Amino acid sequence: MIVYEFKVKGKVKQYQAIDEAIRTSQFIQNKCLRYWMDNKESKVDKYALNKYCAVLASEFPFADELNSMARQSAAERSWSAIARFYDNCKKKVKGKKAESCVGGSADLSKLSQTGFPRFKKNCRSVEYKSTGWKLSETRKSVTFSDKKGIGTLKLKGTYDLNYYDIKQIKRVRLVRRADGYYAQFAIDVNVRVETQPTNQVVGIDLGLKYFIADNKGNVEPSPQFYRKSEKQLNRANRKKSKKFSQDKKKAKQRQSHNYHKARNRYARKHLRVSRQRKEYCKRLAYSVIQSNDLVAYEDLNVKGLVRNRHLAKSISDAGWYTFRAWLEYFGHKYGKVTIAVPPHNTSQNCANCGEKVKKSLSTRTHICPHCGYVEDRDVNAAINILRLGLSTVGHTGTYATGDLPSWAVGASLLSNGGSVNVESLYL
Repeated sequence: MIVYEFKVKGKVKQYQAIDEAIRTSQFIQNKCLRYWMDNKESKVDKYALNKYCAVLASEFPFADELNSMARQSAAERSWSAIARFYDNCKKKVKGKKAESCVGGSADLSKLSQTGFPRFKKNCRSVEYKSTGWKLSETRKSVTFSDKKGIGTLKLKGTYDLNYYDIKQIKRVRLVRRADGYYAQFAIDVNVRVETQPTNQVVGIDLGLKYFIADNKGNVEPSPQFYRKSEKQLNRANRKKSKKFSQDKKKAKQRQSHNYHKARNRYARKHLRVSRQRKEYCKRLAYSVIQSNDLVAYEDLNVKGLVRNRHLAKSISDAGWYTFRAWLEYFGHKYGKVTIAVPPHNTSQNCANCGEKVKKSLSTRTHICPHCGYVEDRDVNAAINILRLGLSTVGHTGTYATGDLPSWAVGASLLSNGGSVNVESLYL
C-alpha cells in the first residue's frame, strides 16, 4: 500500500466547501465517540458506530450532505481511538489512560478525566472511500459528487495515476495545511522490491550531538532544523501575538484578518521546518537501508524522553521516531532486516570487555578502566546495539517489539493528514 499526494487547486468557494466537509467529519467523529461513552452498558463495536452514522444523517441535514462512505470513515476514526484505548488497557500501558482499566476493561465513567480517547477540536482532513469521488480521464483532476459542493479540483504533482487501476485506489483524503489543500490517494500495490545483498550489517545509536553513529565509527551530524529557524519562528510568533485582541476573545468575536494572516505565516514557517526534518530522515533512512542487509537500532521511548524539560526541545528537533518509521518502511520495502533492541545500558557497557562503566551524559568518550578500551561514547553504544541485534535474530523475528508497523498490514493515513508511506520525489 502506497500513498500519493497532490496539491489541489480550486476556487475560494470550493475551499470553503472542503472546510465544511472537514467540520462535518469532525462532528460525526465526536458524536460517535459520545455515543460509545453514553452506551457503556451495551457493547458498542465498529459496526454499531457505522449504523449510527445513518441516524446522524437523518437527524442533522448538514451531516446528510456528506457522502455516506465519508461518514463511515469518520466513525472508523473514532473506533480506531477506542480500540487503541482497549489495547493499551490489555497491555497495561503505564499512564492515565491505563489507570481507569480494570481487568482489561475500561471504566467509561472516568473516560472524560483520563482524556483518552479525546474529542477532536481542530480536525484537518476528510476521508472518502470508494464512492463520492471520480477521477478525470487524464487523471489530472478529481470530482467530488456529494452535496457539500466541492466539485472538480485540479491535481498538481509529478505522480502518474494512469499507471494504476481505479479499483486499486482504496481511499481519497482531502487535507488542509497552512500552505493550501492536498489530496492523498491510498493505492493497493505491492511495495516489495528485490535487491542484491550487500553482505553488510550495522548498528545505529541515535543521539543529540550526532544524529546517528554506527559501529564502524561513521557519524552523521544533527541538522537541528528547528534551532536554526528558532529566531524567525519567535519573530513571527511575536507579530502574531501583537495582532491578537483579548477584548474580542472575551466577547467571543472573530479575530481580525491581519491576525489570521500572521497566524498563517507562523504556521507556514513551522510546516517548512517539519518538512525539512521529514525529508532529512527519509534520505538518511534510505541510504542506511540500501547500504546494509541488517540494521539494529534502539527501541527508544521518545514519548517518555521528551518529559525531560532540559532536553525536550532538542529531542523533538532530532526526529528520532520519524527516522525509525522510515527505516522500518524501507526495510520492509527492500527486504532488509530491521531490529529494535532495548536501549538499557548500551551507552554504559564496554563494547570490548562487557563491563559496566558508568558515565554522565556530558561524558562523550568511553574509557574502560578494566581493559583500557577507548572509543567515542556513541560508537561504543552502536557496537553494543549491533551485538544485541545479532543475538535477537532467529528468536523474535525482524521486529523485537513484537508488533508489525502499520504499513505492513495496510495504509495508515494519520488524522492530521500525514502518512508514513508518502515517498519522496527524490528517492
